[in-house]
Amino acid sequence: MGQRISARDLELGEEKVVRVNRTSAVVKGGRRFSFAAVVIIGDRRGVVGYGQGKAREVPTSIEKAVRDARKNLVRYPLRGDTIPHTVWGRYRASRVLLRPAAPGTGIKAGATVRAVVEELGVRNILTKVYGSRNPVNIVKATLNGLDQLLSKKDVFELRGLPVHPDREGPKLEPVGLEPDERRKGRKDTRRQRGGKDGGARGRGGRGGRGKPGDAAAEKAAEAPAAEKPAEPKAEKPAEAPKTDENKGGDKE
Repeated sequence: MGQRISARDLELGEEKVVRVNRTSAVVKGGRRFSFAAVVIIGDRRGVVGYGQGKAREVPTSIEKAVRDARKNLVRYPLRGDTIPHTVWGRYRASRVLLRPAAPGTGIKAGATVRAVVEELGVRNILTKVYGSRNPVNIVKATLNGLDQLLSKKDVFELRGLPVHPDREGPKLEPVGLEPDERRKGRKDTRRQRGGKDGGARGRGGRGGRGKPGDAAAEKAAEAPAAEKPAEPKAEKPAEAPKTDENKGGDKE
């Protein structure tokens, strides 16, 4: 979120003229020209301002725009040499996307957006303009996006979390189960394909489309564990040999 500040204690650099628009009015003696200037000014340390000025001459219009910009200086939160997070800026028919970038990326932006972010102090950023390319609309859309920036400290305060003075944000301790208990309660969401057990529909399982020898190999591996040692059978008493006398009758 932007914060309005005064220009008394700041060392502002040179202003950047975004555009000078010329208009003319036809009068009895000829044409009467008027100039409107759009100027960006900042300290390249998180402060930037925007101003407009109109006059019959170009230098005068720029001077008026600079005075207007010094009255509208705003400080925005930065994270190093880029912005904290991605934002969308809108104004009328223009939309601007501002996205943070890694060190060494540079400023990927057009002339209008580049003038704003350079005076702000950003060195790495990705931008894209959609809709109207009017410089005035783009400048206001860019500043609208910068107004939505929040620092880490602001986010913690909005969430009601304590902010320690010795660091930028609070150090939050993880709340929950111990590492061992987390491992026990964690569900295995991986697909069982070709595992030891195999799924009902997995490859290489009992119900899958495995190789012909896989099922036979599994049965052979399970057979020794499943079979129990055979118990010794009790021996029957030996029968007496049959004789003619025991056949049930005497021979005549």
